[in-house]
Amino acid sequence: MQDLSLSTPSLRIALAITGATGSGFGAAVVRRLAAHARVAQVTLLCSATGRRCLWDECGLRPDDLLALDPKLRLLDERNLGADLASGSAPLDAMVVLPCSVGTLGRIASGVSESLVSRAADVCLKERRTLVLCVRETPLNRIHLENLLRVHDAGAVVMPLMPSFYHHPQTLDDLFQAFATRVLDQIGLCEADPRRWQGNPR
Repeated sequence: MQDLSLSTPSLRIALAITGATGSGFGAAVVRRLAAHARVAQVTLLCSATGRRCLWDECGLRPDDLLALDPKLRLLDERNLGADLASGSAPLDAMVVLPCSVGTLGRIASGVSESLVSRAADVCLKERRTLVLCVRETPLNRIHLENLLRVHDAGAVVMPLMPSFYHHPQTLDDLFQAFATRVLDQIGLCEADPRRWQGNPR
């Protein structure tokens, strides 16, 4: 895992919320990135179905997340002329959370019909960190083959699977524990009492 926190003092991170259940996990990561001292800018992308899931599951709109901190900005995912569509734009890492299997398929196939899939494609071609938190069950053969394709292309495949060994009491406990693991993948390791402490027995 590349430690971006050491190599880059002011990180620029993109986070995309696409149309799969689990948007609360994405919102939790946005909040953590907004509060992180090493993060200079967070670019939020939301697909049309991602916006719907964010509202249906969390009662949030993208503008509600933008209000967290001035370092957050929202780009229209239909705008293929935005800076993230080019490898010349500075970006350290991208997270897609949740990542629908439709989004996964487009990334795996190199189909850049939206800014989400294009920005992900740019991360792969520029060898930047790309974390795909895929949410679907059960998985068919097409899904499994696409997971292998993006893995082999350089993406981190991180299925949206929360942990339970820290005895979560609320949904936010689940959100925050998973957010810690996501931040680990982009080099923003933080102390968290929910991490596995070992079993003395």
